[in-house]
Amino acid sequence: MTARADFLARIRREVAKAPGQFAAATAPRPAHPSAAADAIRRELAERWPQALDRFREEFERVAGVFHRVPTLAAVPAVIAAIARERGAGRVVTWDPGALGFDPAPALAREGLAVAAVPAGEEDEAARERHRAEAAAAQIGVTGADFVLAETGTLILRSGAGRPRSTSLLPDVHVAVFGRDRLLETLEQVGVMLEAIHADADQPTSGAMINFITGPSRTADIELTLTRGVHGPKEVHAIFVEAP
Repeated sequence: MTARADFLARIRREVAKAPGQFAAATAPRPAHPSAAADAIRRELAERWPQALDRFREEFERVAGVFHRVPTLAAVPAVIAAIARERGAGRVVTWDPGALGFDPAPALAREGLAVAAVPAGEEDEAARERHRAEAAAAQIGVTGADFVLAETGTLILRSGAGRPRSTSLLPDVHVAVFGRDRLLETLEQVGVMLEAIHADADQPTSGAMINFITGPSRTADIELTLTRGVHGPKEVHAIFVEAP
């Protein structure tokens, strides 16, 4: 066998290890996105425990680390524990308004330096400053706009006070979410994004949307896998039980 044939044979063997799990199909676009989104929210108000179990299973399957806490007040302790285990001293977070709470005081008491992104400072100097802070931090803390159960995926929209660099540049990404963010299928995600796009009052309706499924992975032409080359080496999800 020639070197070229051997090379191609190895690629075929590796590709055959991960066949497609299901056939792709196009979902219909909702005629009334807001009404469809409300219907999904009503359904998930009852089914969220099953969606959470599925998310945890799929998230851990892709090397995510799942945490569960009773209230937002318990979140900083989890972040501090992650920092201690990794010898981290710097944390960068979304704006507290976008995050839903302010972890900085509790994290500062744990000896961590915390830099938050202030919403309303979107000039180039502020963006450069935050990128530098995110690059220097070992941990980035964000919320999650949606959490997709069927693939263990975190879905984040960028915008004021919630730049992409918070989740992309630090070695460890920590996302905090509650039951109202859970969705079961990619079709439901499409409906929710359509509803946001159709809402003129949504300030981030045209923002960048990131689908994050586990830590960053990069493979060369022979499918040798490396983590953390183009994003975080670890992704943690903290579920807050209290609505």
